[in-house]
Amino acid sequence: MWKFVSRKFLTHFPISYSSSSSSLSHPLFLSSLLHSHSLASPLSHSNFLVTTHNINPKVLNCEYAVRGEIVTLAQKLQQDLQANPGSHPFDEILYCNIGNPQSLGQYPITFFREVLALCDHPTLLDKSDSHGLFSSDSIERAWRILDQIPGRATGAYSHSQGIKGLRDTIASGIEARDGFPADPNDIFLTDGASPGVHMMMQLLIRSENDGILCPIPQYPLYSASITLHGGKLVPYYLNEETGWGLEIPELKKQLEDAKSKGINLRALVVINPGNPTGQVLPKENQQEIVKFCKEEGLVLLADEVYQENIYVPEKKFHSFKKVSRSMGYGENDISVVSFQSVSKGYYGECGKRGGYFEVTGFSSEVREQIYKMASVNLCSNVSGQILASLVMSPPEVGDDSYESYFAEKDEILTSMARRAKTLEEAFNKLEGVTCNKAEGAMYLFPRIQLPNKAIESAKAENSVPDAFYCKQLLQATGIVFVPGSGFGQVPGTWHFRCTILPQEEKIPAIITRLTKFHENFMDQFHD
Repeated sequence: MWKFVSRKFLTHFPISYSSSSSSLSHPLFLSSLLHSHSLASPLSHSNFLVTTHNINPKVLNCEYAVRGEIVTLAQKLQQDLQANPGSHPFDEILYCNIGNPQSLGQYPITFFREVLALCDHPTLLDKSDSHGLFSSDSIERAWRILDQIPGRATGAYSHSQGIKGLRDTIASGIEARDGFPADPNDIFLTDGASPGVHMMMQLLIRSENDGILCPIPQYPLYSASITLHGGKLVPYYLNEETGWGLEIPELKKQLEDAKSKGINLRALVVINPGNPTGQVLPKENQQEIVKFCKEEGLVLLADEVYQENIYVPEKKFHSFKKVSRSMGYGENDISVVSFQSVSKGYYGECGKRGGYFEVTGFSSEVREQIYKMASVNLCSNVSGQILASLVMSPPEVGDDSYESYFAEKDEILTSMARRAKTLEEAFNKLEGVTCNKAEGAMYLFPRIQLPNKAIESAKAENSVPDAFYCKQLLQATGIVFVPGSGFGQVPGTWHFRCTILPQEEKIPAIITRLTKFHENFMDQFHD
């Protein structure tokens, strides 16, 4: 299923955990191979002391397709265009590979940036003309936040768990969202959601015999972090035929299969809304998942960073903590970790690196160990902490900024919904392509039926077929998609992930270029 690559002598070695593959294709064999090679010739082919032959094999084994080979090629093509305009059959690179809204033209939310500016440069608050430049509620909020920061300095280290006053604000926001109490001591502020995921993997994975149930397709952060921390990714497949449904019989099947192989299941990862698949789980399905985790003694790792990105009226976001509490489960019944980020939603503040995770159902002794891990990194950046508090406590009705804030938010989300629908319809018009509705998140994950000649040509280039398609697309059009093989997929199927984030005026050009390319590709490789 997964590709583990040594840059020196391994090439796209496919590994299927759930199949009865031979020991030669097992990750442990690859690690042993790397280790034995390093003992035999630690400095071969290089005068450097540290080489790819003697570094940690877990680093070699992990991959992150969202910024992988296709994106590296795109960056080289972009450099070519800048140095030699007209050197390619397109005039710009259209990055549809990553959920990075502001890089594609999305404007930041004014209120959030006003508060950040005032907090970062507090002397502005003392200037008389600031009241003409900044809204009254952004000034009031900045004063309130600065009073919570020791020394009123955003450039100073904070408490390792995050500034207490900001955690209080976030806890109040969670409580208002869910209708159940939230404790600021359960909240750890992080540089985006990713460090929290790594921290949980580091906490839960004790040895190579510990496994994490993870959706397929999945966001590659999970496969990479599980690999880096030495665990086993135990895949469960989402059902594409039912709109990427998460089915309990599939969870049970994979759990029993893992147990039969001596793997200790520690946690279940659920991404809701889905990345890369864009589905939003019904509340009833969430209740089944909570019950499954309770019965099987699994920590529920809930990736909820797209909770604001829902585009269909019949679906609503419900946090897994809310669902578990509404079922009557308390702290002693189930362990739930929820991840949130300022990078997604309508805010899209990826570069500010703000986020948090909330841990519930953990003992005070374990919480102390989590705090110890957070302390090793000193603290997350303070600007990101401030943004996380603003995201969970935006302007309210009656505030000076409310109308402009709501208008900006609504414009961004309704535009995303239109873009998702337009791209979905365009994909479904392509020969051999089917695409489920994007109910939420920022992506579409179409399935493509590639001709046998294309598959054979990909093999001849030592490439995975959907990566071959994406590479050909990039070189012909400048459009950057991520091959589905980087997220995992049912064996024998091929997909690609496309973001819905290019600005609306760019979407027609993307569709035109894609359609022309696809027609030519299918003609060229027609069986």
